[in-house]
Amino acid sequence: MRNSYPKVAALTLFAGLMISTIAQAQSTSNLKIVVNGIQRQQGQVCVSLFAGSQGFPDKSDRAVRAQCVPVEKGRTAVTFQNLALGNYAIAVYHDRNGNGRLDRNFVGIPTEGFGFSRNPVIRTGAPRFSEAAVFVAGTDTTAQIQLQYLLGG
Repeated sequence: MRNSYPKVAALTLFAGLMISTIAQAQSTSNLKIVVNGIQRQQGQVCVSLFAGSQGFPDKSDRAVRAQCVPVEKGRTAVTFQNLALGNYAIAVYHDRNGNGRLDRNFVGIPTEGFGFSRNPVIRTGAPRFSEAAVFVAGTDTTAQIQLQYLLGG
């Protein structure tokens, strides 16, 4: 019996280390954002990822991650890696002229395509964070975003 105690202790320690390693491995995830409905194959698609309502959707300097990528034929994808698990909201726009911002007309209506995670219906303004939030879990997550063009393409 005495000889089995060190073996049990070692096995318990090993099991604890394995569980801890598995838990740490699952504490981050990747989020792939697929942008559909791009009307013209020019410019870039800019994606901002927010972990809370502050700055969402148009203050990309408040985003936890932001990236612009060249437009690809059909659909464009961006992947953010090693995100902490939790709720995020995504704001996307098609920067057709490459000036680094969502262009608007004189009354503030976007003249370039835009979209949000969960594809909420846009009536009089941008959605709230809670309307666009998606949960990034321990496995890779994909969000499909359909661009909207209010004033044509």
